[in-house]
Amino acid sequence: MPELPEVETIRAQLDSVVSGRDIVGASSHPSGKFSPAIEATGAMIERVRRRGKYLLFDLDDDRELIVHLGMTGVLSVPDRSDEGAYVRAQWELDDGRWLVFNDVRRFGRIRVVAAGDYETIATLRDLGPEPSDPAFTAQHLHTALNKSSRRLKTQLLSQRPVAGLGNIYADEALWLAGVRPTARAITKPAAARLRDACVEVIASAIDNGGTTLRDYRNAEGGSGNNQFYLRCYGRAGEPCERCATPLRSMVVDARTTTWCPSCQKR
Repeated sequence: MPELPEVETIRAQLDSVVSGRDIVGASSHPSGKFSPAIEATGAMIERVRRRGKYLLFDLDDDRELIVHLGMTGVLSVPDRSDEGAYVRAQWELDDGRWLVFNDVRRFGRIRVVAAGDYETIATLRDLGPEPSDPAFTAQHLHTALNKSSRRLKTQLLSQRPVAGLGNIYADEALWLAGVRPTARAITKPAAARLRDACVEVIASAIDNGGTTLRDYRNAEGGSGNNQFYLRCYGRAGEPCERCATPLRSMVVDARTTTWCPSCQKR
């Protein structure tokens, strides 16, 4: 699933292309997950924002077109409409181009809501702060993670302590901070390290254009480069860069997790 760095890369690319464009037509797959796409017809896209893993297209009629890419969603802006088998929605723009949403596995979703009204989208409404938000402090993270006895990695994936981390960047941040993924509480010093690690791994991944392992492509059809800089995720059996202990793999609440049994004891 595209995580924060991948979605941010797509946002930046789309914002420079579709902002200021009128939506003059739209079509969608009949599923209720995608059919709201047509509701944006007639509006102008003012800008493209991101919140967590959501793309938010601000419309000039005080509404937002919201797109979640799911596992395999791809947005692109070709010069013509797309008749491919995996097209779930497409919007015709006033410059002759199209904003097209392809989604092989159909886990993505589209909504149009009044600006800022996320009451019917709980996963957007309840997001924690962005890693770059001044509100994302060590104290915030310490408090948020100790409200529950669930495993720390599971809490990070819930998006409530901090927005945008998925399986890849949760593994990377926990490794960088030296925090055990299965721990059920966190100390203040460890929370401070984890906060800084979240900020670092996300910023670095954005600089690298996101991580492409299988499906991820940006809005221009390109791949990310961050897969070449991963230090923990997917490297089970390889030596830890910090202590040379072989990294291990385990399943944490149904998610494959890579960790170092030596460095991540706390």
